[in-house]
Amino acid sequence: MGRAEYLLVLGACVLATVPIELAGARVYRRPGRLVRAVLPVAAVFLVWDALAIAAGVWHFDPAFVTGLRVPFGIPLEEVLFFVVIPVCGVLTYEGVGLTGRLLRRGRR
Repeated sequence: MGRAEYLLVLGACVLATVPIELAGARVYRRPGRLVRAVLPVAAVFLVWDALAIAAGVWHFDPAFVTGLRVPFGIPLEEVLFFVVIPVCGVLTYEGVGLTGRLLRRGRR
């Protein structure tokens, strides 16, 4: 897999949660709420990463990233990580709520 490995794992995470959206979680259909949930946390961790990279505390193995970097030396994959994983988390959370609602509806 090599340089595409990080991107492939992120893509697999997205694919694994697509059925939850299709089942009715409505996460992607409410982009404003999703941005408000993901952006503040992503921003904090991106700043943290940038500081750690600049201090030489944190690095990314070039064998596992594409080499594309955003400002402050952060690999593109890391930026996507801080978006994709929280979105998948929100989808999973909404999916659990959806399952509970469907189960309660089935009992009536």
